[in-house]
Amino acid sequence: MAIREIIEVPDPRLKQVSAPVTAFDAELKTLVADMLETMYDAPGIGLAAIQVGVPLRVLVIDLQPEDPDAEPVACDHDGHHHHHQPTKKDPRVFINPEILDPSEEHSIYQEGCLSVPDIYAEVERPAAVRVRWQDLDGKVHEEAMEDLMATCIQHEMDHLEGILFIDHLSRLKRNMALKKLEKLRKAA
Repeated sequence: MAIREIIEVPDPRLKQVSAPVTAFDAELKTLVADMLETMYDAPGIGLAAIQVGVPLRVLVIDLQPEDPDAEPVACDHDGHHHHHQPTKKDPRVFINPEILDPSEEHSIYQEGCLSVPDIYAEVERPAAVRVRWQDLDGKVHEEAMEDLMATCIQHEMDHLEGILFIDHLSRLKRNMALKKLEKLRKAA
């Protein structure tokens, strides 16, 4: 397993449409293992293969709480404080996912993206979706999703079409976000 480099805007690869996975082989398992490791390292709650430069229709998602402040601080006997990582990881892998019936009702979430670092904006999407996808063995699954999971899978599936969450914003807001990102990069 390896942590792969996450590509960031304005990398042109992020605008590519990803190709369906046809071979459910060892290479795919390695890609997914690397993607999970990369996502946890970032840390993030979702990652599409194109974000590590691989234009395939593969997503990983884990909605584990990633805010360290949400975790109780444990005190060791030697007096050192350390944060407990949430032990329960719940990684989910979606290969060739498709949305079957988005709800009429929409919800708005503040979204961010590992490929658009440190930028957050409110995006409106269908509040519930039915998703069909394949697992690592090529087996087909179907599930109704709502709330954050629905938002997250739609955000990640956008990547497969070369769409970033800032593309949902007005041109003005998108330009402001990209200018802010440029400033943050210069400061770093």
